[in-house]
Amino acid sequence: MDETSEKTTPSRRTLIGWGGAGLALGAAAAGGITAVAQGREGVAPVGADGAAVPFHGPHQAGIATAVQDRLHFAAFDVKTKDRAELVRLLKDWTRAAERMTAGREVGEGAYGGLPEAPPDDTGEALGLGPSRLTLTIGFGPSLFDGRFGLADRRPAALVELPKFPGDNLDAARSGGDLCVQACADDPQVAVHAIRNLARIGFGKVAVRWSQLGFGKTSSTTPDAQTPRNLFGFKDGTRNIAGTDTGRLDEFVWVSGKDAGWMDGGSYLVARRIRMHIETWDRTPLTEQEDIFGRDKAEGAPVGKAKEHDEPFLKAMMPDSHVRLAHPDSNGGATILRRGYSFTDGTDGLGRLEAGLFFLAYQRDVRTGFVPVQTSLARNDALNEYTQHVGSAIFAIPPGVRNTDDWWGREMFA
Repeated sequence: MDETSEKTTPSRRTLIGWGGAGLALGAAAAGGITAVAQGREGVAPVGADGAAVPFHGPHQAGIATAVQDRLHFAAFDVKTKDRAELVRLLKDWTRAAERMTAGREVGEGAYGGLPEAPPDDTGEALGLGPSRLTLTIGFGPSLFDGRFGLADRRPAALVELPKFPGDNLDAARSGGDLCVQACADDPQVAVHAIRNLARIGFGKVAVRWSQLGFGKTSSTTPDAQTPRNLFGFKDGTRNIAGTDTGRLDEFVWVSGKDAGWMDGGSYLVARRIRMHIETWDRTPLTEQEDIFGRDKAEGAPVGKAKEHDEPFLKAMMPDSHVRLAHPDSNGGATILRRGYSFTDGTDGLGRLEAGLFFLAYQRDVRTGFVPVQTSLARNDALNEYTQHVGSAIFAIPPGVRNTDDWWGREMFA
């Protein structure tokens, strides 16, 4: 039955056990723009201003969507061993995501409920608007280890990434059974989303690691100004545009006779890359430009005048970043990037703990990220100034089609 059509609803405390309380989640209307609260008519939206990105569709939002300004990314370990409980969690998360991306409170809201129980919504996003919030879920290789009867559902493309030269990976900042990528134009909206999903999942999942990001370092909107990374260079000049359906179909979305439950999905590689800011800041400008293969002012490739001029790779240093990362140097391998800068204080030695949280979506990591990173890890001159310290890979399922659908439904079918 359609949740929004019921005239009576049970008490929210009888629906889902959650830290001694419960959670009744309403259903968002088609397109994710509006929603009707279940159990408390007339619940005010979180904010009336700001844009909302549609939640429903054949692909998850937050991939080809115009890149927002802020990120909160979280990887989770699943603690329950009950398949039905995991399915229930994914359904509850979906209903909460529908509401939050529409700019509405979770469940019965942050106030006005039973005074003896915690409210359903934590309340810090009240009045902030949707802020173009997108929530994107993924499933890590470890979820298919047999706990939930999913071993034979693991896609062939969901491979363990090889150890690349120079990697110094921290296990505590790598891997995960599940991930949720929250992107928004307001950092508090993104943090609110992850916080509330973690709260709903209490006792069933636990945050393994998380990362805040700012200053998008890649753009899916080519007519907008190209953002710069913490080294001061434009990043993502040749990124796949969110409107380029041809390239998205070729390089990002999974499809075809062997796609199975991943039809309409994608694969995500997340890498935490430490940037040695202080060393870079003492490097001469000419050397910086040679390392990247572009000038710092305009972002033009070597020997060219404008940022978007076609690069002449042979005019660049053999170990320049642009030359080694270019599809023509990697058999045509192409990925869609949605990375963000981060700063996490200092490292105890007076150096900034800062860098790039690299996010790359692709149709198959075996023909996307892996060959590109193999080339870069062996030869890139930029390696003197960077180090990969965290890593994860996730299968990103297709989008939620309507209010009866839920994240990962096809995988459990």
